[in-house]
Amino acid sequence: MSKVPMARCEFDASELLLRLDVEVEATLDAVRALIDDIMKTVTELGCAADREDDIRLAIEEALTNAVVHGCRSDPSKKVQCCVACDHNRGMLIVVRDPGPGFDPASVPSPIVGKNIYAEHGRGIFLINQMVDEVHFEQGGTEIHMRVK
Repeated sequence: MSKVPMARCEFDASELLLRLDVEVEATLDAVRALIDDIMKTVTELGCAADREDDIRLAIEEALTNAVVHGCRSDPSKKVQCCVACDHNRGMLIVVRDPGPGFDPASVPSPIVGKNIYAEHGRGIFLINQMVDEVHFEQGGTEIHMRVK
């Protein structure tokens, strides 16, 4: 299996308050620990701008999707996460998985019809509600989220 290069943050390194580049095994326990570490750091550095709950939920949904869908919960696979922030441009979060990818436009809305009663399928919808910008790259294996 070839290793996917680490996710890259798009910020000028000279102005960053924070830049984290991490890779964890594709387990929900590893992801939970990573989220706690990220949130502690971004809160202490003032990167969260009173949006800690929004940021936590968006990161949790993106990393959980990467583990469950991208890695099929295979602990031998890795999920990558990059977090960067500065006072002028806010916070950038990139999550990448080694999966086959997907077409975000093909994900049905969880607020329409019978999907309202589904027990899953709200992750991307929630991410879009919690952060200011979202886009997918690398065929859906990489999500970029920005909080201004």
